[in-house]
Amino acid sequence: MKFKISLVFFLLLTGIASAQISDLERIEPAFWWVGMKNPKLQLIVHGRDIASRSVKMSYPGVMLVKINKVENPNYLFLDLEISAQAKAGSFTIAFDKAGSQPLQYQYTLNNRDRSPNRAQGVTSKDVIYLLMPDRFSNGDPSNDSFANMREKGIHRDSMYSRHGGDIQGLMNHLDYLKDLGITTIWMTPEVENDEPHASYHGYAVTNHYVTDPRYGTNELYKQYVEKCHSMGLKVIKDLVHNHAGTEGWTITDMPMKSWVHQWPKYTNSNFRYGAVTDPNAPESDRKQMLDGWFDRRMADMNESNPYVQNYLTQNHIWWVEYAGVDGFRLDTYPYNDPVYMADWAQKVKAEFPHLSIFGEVLDNQVANEAFFMQGNTVNRGFDTHLPGVTDAALKDAINEALNGKESWDGGVNKLYVTLAQDFMYQNPMRNCIFLDNHDMSRFYSVVGEDFNKYKAGMAILLTMRGIPQLYYGDEILMAGVSNPDGLVRSDFAGGWPDDKVNKFTAEGRTEKENEAFNYVRTLIRYRNSTTALQTGRLMQYIPQRGVYVYFRYDTQKTVMVIYNSDVKDSKDLKTDRFAERMSGFKTATNIVTNETLSDINTINIPAKTTLVLELKK
Repeated sequence: MKFKISLVFFLLLTGIASAQISDLERIEPAFWWVGMKNPKLQLIVHGRDIASRSVKMSYPGVMLVKINKVENPNYLFLDLEISAQAKAGSFTIAFDKAGSQPLQYQYTLNNRDRSPNRAQGVTSKDVIYLLMPDRFSNGDPSNDSFANMREKGIHRDSMYSRHGGDIQGLMNHLDYLKDLGITTIWMTPEVENDEPHASYHGYAVTNHYVTDPRYGTNELYKQYVEKCHSMGLKVIKDLVHNHAGTEGWTITDMPMKSWVHQWPKYTNSNFRYGAVTDPNAPESDRKQMLDGWFDRRMADMNESNPYVQNYLTQNHIWWVEYAGVDGFRLDTYPYNDPVYMADWAQKVKAEFPHLSIFGEVLDNQVANEAFFMQGNTVNRGFDTHLPGVTDAALKDAINEALNGKESWDGGVNKLYVTLAQDFMYQNPMRNCIFLDNHDMSRFYSVVGEDFNKYKAGMAILLTMRGIPQLYYGDEILMAGVSNPDGLVRSDFAGGWPDDKVNKFTAEGRTEKENEAFNYVRTLIRYRNSTTALQTGRLMQYIPQRGVYVYFRYDTQKTVMVIYNSDVKDSKDLKTDRFAERMSGFKTATNIVTNETLSDINTINIPAKTTLVLELKK
């Protein structure tokens, strides 16, 4: 059935929902903490005709500042102020109405967890592993399906159905990721997505405060984060500000018509970043970009609404304080209200100064990526306070270097030209760099399943500036083309009890898969032990004869990276032009093969190969 939203739609759903909800269905956030930087807290209260009731509460250090009634009588928004002197404890919030049964909610304020390994941030010292929990491993078959949820059962033969992967499955394989050298795990959203179809991806949230039961519970998610921290692993949480699933309780019974962006008829976003970045763009294009819906099953949140702002911001702060996650990835960042997102970032960073944040910006132009980043470096006119982005421009440049034809600004020169624009960023080291993800063709397929190109690209990724990210299965040559996207979201073989092979083990992988795994692991482990690759400077040289050379260096080490883009012939590279970086060095070690190059005046680079050399005095 086609989904359309209008004022009539709002009124009909309000009437239907009123008959179904209880007198006091929920209060969110369900609990909070004392000692937060921001003393203000807004509770959203949902219950049948709850606005007809009076509200009373009393607790030392907590003031009920205002009771907000909105269009829908099933809602109240309570403005509280929690003083710095307030102590942890519980108090009663009473909702009274003459002639009706009194309603009470026991609200709890907790002490903040000040453990040093919580909200610690993800930096260029880390290597991220992105996975889709539904497609990685099924560790608890008992939570595969629930009778009260709209999508029933698991169907692994369907790319759009649930496959049964969960948080326990991921926890069971943390040792695999640790062995690979991964330091940070990013799951696509694990919050509830109770949509009737294709809800496995996680980007149509229906309950912001609840882990999807098919993945586990809030407590299990917290245990997962704690286990990661105990193993020296960090956790990124994937957030969706822009939209919510149309079956979510705040959408089926909206607090007000302006909770989401309303149109006379269903209107998609135009999906054009230029409508936001272009100083010559008309307001109509900009409005459609920002306010148009991403999908019929994804209601576009009205982030200029202060109630929506409070709801989303508090939810994200709640998850960090509750579970201790180390960073946020922000989905569809350019589609959000820019003023709100800047305010959001400041409020989140005020509570968690070390928490890292990067936004999804999938654009092939450096200037368009820099437009959305903090510092007002491209004269946007205000500071977004967004530290980093998903560096799609660099991803496209690496792909062009591997697959493109040599020209003035094509082939390997595209990579050089792209990095030469790093001046547009306040700090490019905060960008998340990658070769593929869940929304695009897998890297191994992008290079035509050419193993030499695969290795060359991996070497560039893992020696480049920024925060490198792998997509699950990259390390074992998983392939797939993103048309449709389900083809790049296959199950990780071995993650299900009845799988015939187990790619988590060397015995279950083919000889070629093991070669890929060991190659990637060698590069990651070297990066993890080499500050020059983590935080060192980058110097790149103009490519010549299809050969591209760059250096990563600090006071401890100098690493020379050489890529030969020729698909047929090896090249002998005379190194005298690199004297600025190579002066004083006599030999080099190939960090993949551990071979010593006793003469580095001339270096031979095979076709379609990236050499990673540690220079020695």
